[in-house]
Amino acid sequence: MKTMDQKINIAIVGCGRIGNRHAKHISTYAKLVAVCDNVEAKADELGKEYGCDVFYNISDLLDSDIKIDVVAICSPNGLHAVHSIEALNKGFHVLCEKPMGINVAECGEMLKAAEKNNRRLFAIKQNRFNPPIAAVKEAVDNNVLGKILSVQLSCFWNRNEDYYHNSWKGSTDLDGGTLYTQFSHFIDLLYWIVGDVKTAKGFSRNSMHQGIIDFEDSGVVALEFHNGAIGAINYTVNSYGKNMEGSLTLFCEKGTVKIGGQYLNELEYQNIQDFEFKDLPTGNTANNYGNYQGSMSNHDKVYENLVDVLQNNAAISTSAFEGLKTVEIIDKIYSEIR
Repeated sequence: MKTMDQKINIAIVGCGRIGNRHAKHISTYAKLVAVCDNVEAKADELGKEYGCDVFYNISDLLDSDIKIDVVAICSPNGLHAVHSIEALNKGFHVLCEKPMGINVAECGEMLKAAEKNNRRLFAIKQNRFNPPIAAVKEAVDNNVLGKILSVQLSCFWNRNEDYYHNSWKGSTDLDGGTLYTQFSHFIDLLYWIVGDVKTAKGFSRNSMHQGIIDFEDSGVVALEFHNGAIGAINYTVNSYGKNMEGSLTLFCEKGTVKIGGQYLNELEYQNIQDFEFKDLPTGNTANNYGNYQGSMSNHDKVYENLVDVLQNNAAISTSAFEGLKTVEIIDKIYSEIR
């Protein structure tokens, strides 16, 4: 175990936009020692910015003599499993971007590799750190709201043709689907706050992205949870011109609460028996990618937790099992609506 004055050494695999965001937070909480991308220009640029070693092949990185504690996997979705397993088998801890994988089987193999090699496998679910999300989760756990009766999840974003142009995004093999790339954090919150999904039914369409993506751009889903709650998901990337809303509404025995905004960042409504949420912190802004925004930018909290776990044996904020459960629920939905 490292002491507090010994920084965790981290390498990044995948030097795209999300890899750059990781680099920024690694430089605050740990030490970035290497970057890797098969697009040499991307690796060169990020390596130069942070003054670290550069690789163009993950095997070369993992076989190098550089001191590495953790490998952050920021490659395309469909490569998360193979890259994570390779790093785990080489004896490194792994922090894997969302989604953990794009099917249940490969997530299971990742868990087995972590156990076999006695390494940590961290999953990223940064929306859990949104102040209204954290407050509602605590209220649910403390039975402030009573039994959850039903839930409505709305995911109304914009992803236009430019977003998918000359990118792995939109392909079945590397992207996996809209619920994986755009809305897996939202699905995680259903699991985290409401519970595991028993049954899913619904419909999907590709209405505006024919010839651009291999899968749906919109879906409506009805859910039955194991605890008896029912719910609905309405999602689309066809919100005209810009993101509109990311919201979660809970209808419970003792109250109703809605978390909204563009990316689940605002407490929009509450009416709760003998209770009121007050003075919630503002939280971070969204991940800004120029022409569009992603989820709330909480990777600082992710890295703060990673360092605390590895240096102080703290509790992990999101386990690999929970990462698997998100993929399992999306798999269940896609098996019904595609």
